[in-house]
Parts: sequence; structure tokens; C-alpha cells
Amino acid sequence: MTRWKLTLEPEGTGPVFLRIARGVMRDIRRGRLKPGQRLPGSRPWAEELGLNRNTVLAAIAELEAQGWVTTSPTRGTFVSEALPEELAAVAAKGLAPLGIALPPEPDFLRSRPFTLPPGVLHFSAGTPDPRLVPVELIARTWRRVVRRGGRRLLEYGEPGGHPALRTALAQMLSEVRGVPATAQQLVVTRGSQMALDLLARAVLRPGEFVAVEALGYRPAWEALRLAGAQLVPVPIDADGLDIAALEKLSRRKRLRAVYVTPHHQFPTTVTMSAARRLALLALAKRHGLLIIEDDYDHEFHYEGRPVLPLASADDAGVVASVGTLSKVLAPGLRLGFVVAPTGLAERLVRLRAVMDRQGDHPMEATVAELLDEGELQRHVRKMRGVYRGRRDFLVRRLEAKLGDTLTWEVPSGGIAVWAKVKKRVDVQRWLKRALARGVSVHPGARYTFEGDEPGALRLVFARFNEAELGRAVDLLQAAL
Repeated sequence: MTRWKLTLEPEGTGPVFLRIARGVMRDIRRGRLKPGQRLPGSRPWAEELGLNRNTVLAAIAELEAQGWVTTSPTRGTFVSEALPEELAAVAAKGLAPLGIALPPEPDFLRSRPFTLPPGVLHFSAGTPDPRLVPVELIARTWRRVVRRGGRRLLEYGEPGGHPALRTALAQMLSEVRGVPATAQQLVVTRGSQMALDLLARAVLRPGEFVAVEALGYRPAWEALRLAGAQLVPVPIDADGLDIAALEKLSRRKRLRAVYVTPHHQFPTTVTMSAARRLALLALAKRHGLLIIEDDYDHEFHYEGRPVLPLASADDAGVVASVGTLSKVLAPGLRLGFVVAPTGLAERLVRLRAVMDRQGDHPMEATVAELLDEGELQRHVRKMRGVYRGRRDFLVRRLEAKLGDTLTWEVPSGGIAVWAKVKKRVDVQRWLKRALARGVSVHPGARYTFEGDEPGALRLVFARFNEAELGRAVDLLQAAL
């Protein structure tokens, strides 16, 4: 913590000892000095200010006489802990209230962050299990990388991401996902949300139309809206986005882009069929619109091989594919990326340089080393097995406890089950009762474009072990 230093008022505003006292009072009012905080000793304080010690002692005496400080011959001088209530309140407030007018704020920014009381199981948290993160491995690798990189690694670097990570990710995308990207076509970001924000800023002008899935990922919609996009929902079904409906929409509105989650549609988990993938690519090429592909959980596919991203079959340069390492490592590391055709990728780098200058290059170099050594791949294989087991356990538990209330398709991948309510149940009331018992589930309305209730729940199994999953289902059953 930075040590407090007094800034004296300009010359000519009264005796020096009073200027010192007024400066201390001012800093107490502003909250720079807190009740109970110790002031410097009179000798070092006088030396620091370049004044006679008697002047400092006179200032302390003045402050004590007015009740601002207390002194003890053995302990020193402290800001009084018995300040008048109005002064204590001023000190606690911090900066003055905003003195300028702000432009209108979008409605979606006014919502309060979602928080839960301690001990509540958040059954819809779309994050991995932090207990599975290889903390020691990451820490050892980070120390080794930083020692080897030295000061060079701690200087400013490339805004597009550490070269080693861009190269390692490009190789992984080519080998595993069939995306023939170069390191220069890959931009590392602070999570997939930044990648979506950069794409929206790079491609969209205010007022342009973007098609989105009618059931979908609201944070992505909000990033697009912040760039001024007008969003238009397109229906989804068991084969993913309805391309015929998108075609009709493109005749009525001049679309600039379409945002999709084709691998495991969020939140329903369905996979877009091969025919629709080809039709979507052809439509984008024909109408000159950008496909923003959010491939957020490619690593977690449990039945057969995962479907390759749209970017792997893009021969027209119309796909920008967003990915994340949050699901395989930890969301707190804030590591995402976007793969885009060269002209777009270069623009993203320039925008990134203005917005954030660069990411955490020591951590990016660490993850690059984990990829090069195969450690991250081994970790992914381990997590895939764990999460498949948790998926199977959850399905069995749902069948035993809520089989007459919910229906679902066992997802071939991902980290959640999309369960539909199959009998007349007041979903909002049910989930309110469940929260009171200790389990939180987002209603399906959270994922609909208009906010209507589809009578469905997204139950995330990745974050919890079998005992926790069993308890969560039991609490849901009890809440019925």
C-alpha cells in the first residue's frame, strides 16, 4: 500500500502549522486518511516536509485540540476514531457525486450482477469445476517461463497475443479442428467476451442488422448491441438454426452478420446438421454477411468425434470463429481467441491495441508451453472423462427423481443438460422455492430473445461432483 504523504496548500494562505493541519483535515474528509490510521512521527515528518520540528508539533497540537487526532507519548499520533458522524460519513463516501450528465444507458446494462448467498448450489453456472484446474502445474510452468523470459517477457509485446501462444493455438486448430489458420490470423483476447466485442466493433456500424439464435447467449447479444447492432431472432429446432428462416429474413432486412453456436447450440445443446452448415456458408457467401461462430466448448464431446467448426470449411472468407480456454482451464485466466480472415484479423489487432494494449503475456507464454508439452491436451482428456461421468450421473438422477416432470435429450457434448418441463408447473415459483432450499437454476426465460418462458431449464453438470449433483436434484424435487 502507498504510504500517505501530505500535500501542503500554496504559500500565502496562513501560518505553516495551520496549513499542515488543514491539509490533514482535508485528507481525512476525502478518505485518504482513515479513522485509527497512524500519522508519521514528528521528526521524520518534519524532515520530509523540510520544516522545523516545532512547526509540525504545533500542527499536531492544533489537530488534537479540534478532535481530529489523538496522541500517545509511547504509541504516536493517530487519526481519531471518534470523529463527528458527519465527518466520518464524508470520509467514507469517497469521491463527490458525479457532476456531469451521462448519455442514456442501455437497459441491459442496468441489471445487477448475479450473486448468490454462500452455500447455494448454482446449477446453471456455465463454468468448469475449479477443483480440477492443475494449479501446481500452471504455477511451476509460469515460474519457469518468467525466469527464462526475464525482463523481455515483462515488457510491452504484440497486441495480438504472445507469438508462442498464437503459433501453438494455430497448430492446435489445424490438427484438432481442421481450421487451416496461420498465427497471424489468430488474435488472443481476454476471454471470448472480448473477442465478441472486438468483432462487433470491427464489423458493425450502428443500426446494422445482425441475426441471432432465438434461444441463445445473452452476453453475446449485449456485446453486439453495444456496437449499435439491431438484433433479429431466428428460430432453432433439432437441427440447429433454421436456415430457411434466415434466408427469408435476409430478403426483408439487409443483414450484416449472423451469430451462431453450431457445435453445441447454447443453451439447447443441439448440433447444427451438416446440410444446414453447408447452407449457412453458401448463404453467407451469397449475401456477403459475416458468420460469427462461437465454438465455446469444442473440447467436450462425448459421443464419436466432434463436428468440425464452420471455419474449417470456409473457402469464401466469411467466418470469424471465437474460442475460449476458460472451459478447459479456468475463467479467471481470461484467455480467449478469435480466428478470422487476414484483413479482419489485422483490424482486430489494431482495435485491441487501442482498447487493451495487450494481454497477460507471461500467462499466454505459460499456456503456450503447456500446449507445446502436451500437458493441456492431457488435462483436457482427463476433464472429458470426468464430465462424461457427471453427465451420465445427472441423467440417471433426473430420471429417478424428476422423470415425470422433465424431459430431455442426452447431450452428445457440452457441460449442460437442456431439460423441458413436460407437465403444468409454474416454473418461476418452482425455482423460487428451490432457491430457498439451497439450489439456484436459471429459468429458460433467461435464454429467450423476448424474455418469454419456454418451460425449460439449463442444468450444468460440469461444476459439481456426483454428491453435489445428487443433492441439487433432490432439492429441485423437494421444491416441487
